[in-house]
Amino acid sequence: MPGRSSSNSGSTGFISFSGVESALSSLKNFQSCIDSGMDTVSSVAFDLVETQTEVSSEYSMDKAMVEFVIMNRELNHYVTAVQSAINHVKEERPEKIPDLKLLVEQKFLALQSKNSDADFQKNEKFVQFKQQLKELQKQ
Repeated sequence: MPGRSSSNSGSTGFISFSGVESALSSLKNFQSCIDSGMDTVSSVAFDLVETQTEVSSEYSMDKAMVEFVIMNRELNHYVTAVQSAINHVKEERPEKIPDLKLLVEQKFLALQSKNSDADFQKNEKFVQFKQQLKELQKQ
């Protein structure tokens, strides 16, 4: 199709990223699902503490919250990697279109390699969860 390139043919023609950008928008909307999951885990954990249910149940809520934080971080890294790859191609306008999947994977892995436990302290919902849980356990 004129004006579009969907292969690695080396063409310098126009590349439309509208499909990718639409998919990214959907992924960003998934963020609210992760937030809802974190809210639900917090609510259940607090109820368990208030009703003095076994600590092992509360501990599994802590694990669930950690999983949500990890999922949130990975989603953010993936979105950032895709946006970075798109911007790279748009700005550089290389003669040969790079393998976008490989470019995204490389950028994603680079972001993932910087992961640390300190990331959990940057997640507002996780920090709030831990603080509220500690306060409830004192009571």
